[in-house]
Amino acid sequence: MEFGPVPLDQAGGAILAHSAKAKGRKIAKGTVLGPKEIEALAAEGFEEVVVARPGPEDVAEDLAAERLARALVPDPEEAGLMLTAPHAGRVNLKALGPGIATIDVDKVHALNRVDPAITLATVAPHVRVAKGTLVGTVKIISYAVPGAALDTACAAAAGALAVRPVALRSAGLMLTEVPGQAGTLNEKGRKAVEGRLRALGIALADCVMVPHEREAMAAALERLQGDVLLILTGSATSDLHDDGPEAVRRAGGTVARFGMPVDPGNLLFHGKFGGRPVIGLPGCARSPALNGADWVLERIACGLDISDDDIAAMGVGGLLKEIPIRPQPREG
Repeated sequence: MEFGPVPLDQAGGAILAHSAKAKGRKIAKGTVLGPKEIEALAAEGFEEVVVARPGPEDVAEDLAAERLARALVPDPEEAGLMLTAPHAGRVNLKALGPGIATIDVDKVHALNRVDPAITLATVAPHVRVAKGTLVGTVKIISYAVPGAALDTACAAAAGALAVRPVALRSAGLMLTEVPGQAGTLNEKGRKAVEGRLRALGIALADCVMVPHEREAMAAALERLQGDVLLILTGSATSDLHDDGPEAVRRAGGTVARFGMPVDPGNLLFHGKFGGRPVIGLPGCARSPALNGADWVLERIACGLDISDDDIAAMGVGGLLKEIPIRPQPREG
């Protein structure tokens, strides 16, 4: 592609590189200059303009952006994404519904290494999205790009983006009480958890309140309804064999892990009971602020199994903002 100033009488058919005012109206950058535009610019006193002139093997910005977006998302409905119409070399990819973003990081890196003018920016992998959330944006930075480079980028990034939809439809919540506990604490927790579930399109199908005793908790777990079971205890879990995890085991379930490298959210445990996932929520889940429980709940809600490696990898980026009820928990 050629780029630079040219005499106005040689600018026909080229792309105007910078917006200009002529005859009281704006001729926007990116406009292909025809006779009317040339005449208006001449009347305004322009003798030369800065233009771009694509070569025979170049692909114009909007067409290039659309081709790349189609390569990224060959079947938008299956991928849970909607593609906007190309404009100024950009196509946005938006979520069709709630879920988590699945990004093939290696493919995105490969695409962005092909040519500086061919770009894709995305949200982070596994970020929760809602209907209409911007998941990625394709931007062709110059007015046209070499066709061969575009072909390479399309091949490198095929199928790199999708939204994994929420697979679970209901949840059960167990709240426990300890002697002397404030009467509003469990109601606050229920509201915060219900808000998290609502954002995922999951209904709170069952909510029970029991004493913070292993046998009572185990019995309640056996009766609790929902596709995913959540436990929010009045006394924080502080060991793999504390009351919450032991209640799951006594009910016949299993505990996979206690503890995660995310703060707030360290004191989370998870496992299974009766084929359903169980999450022992940390106390910070009583606040609507982002914490480690959100990351675990969102993945499980979308049908993903959580491994030790998955949780261990959450440490990078896992130092989250302070929450109002714990202004400086990491300071002496």
